Amino acid sequence: MIPPLADALPLVPTGPRWLEVALADLDAVHADHLHCERKAAQSALSLIRSYPERADLVREMARLAHDETRHVIQVSRLMQKREQPAAYDFGDDYAAALREHIRKGEPARLLDRLLVFAVIEGRSAERLGLLAGALEDPDAAALYASLADAEVRHCDIFLSLARDASPDTWRARAEELAAVEAGILRDRTIVARIH
Repeated sequence: MIPPLADALPLVPTGPRWLEVALADLDAVHADHLHCERKAAQSALSLIRSYPERADLVREMARLAHDETRHVIQVSRLMQKREQPAAYDFGDDYAAALREHIRKGEPARLLDRLLVFAVIEGRSAERLGLLAGALEDPDAAALYASLADAEVRHCDIFLSLARDASPDTWRARAEELAAVEAGILRDRTIVARIH
């Protein structure tokens, strides 16, 4: 079996404190997760809008947006089962801080957008996997395990598109953005959110 490209993305591991905070306020985590999945679908669709001439990207992003929309429904059902209403989305300073490092001119902009989305998906995969291993509700744990697997696949899709868009520079830029992400995580307060 070919190892996932996500293995080439050197993200620092999440510290144990994040899981403690997340488990202490699962309602906040679920509410945030619902919006993370929605925004992931919107991000995929925004790439289609920006690069309609790239048939490979359009095909993969359409599929990914469909997956993410399905995840919104799955998280929403989990929240309904817990009798938890959806909450307002207060934004995501983590993703905003990463997006500040997207370069302006093409083709660097395309590469950076793909890699920033890969970093976000990679972090989501890791944290959803941590939750899956810690949740006592077997149905919720199984859902989070399946969502973690999906996020690894999504990370691979973004990395594959980045590799195809910039074969000579994608890996070095992925390492740079992973280092940027490490700094963002180091400097922010740990909260009961996916990111």
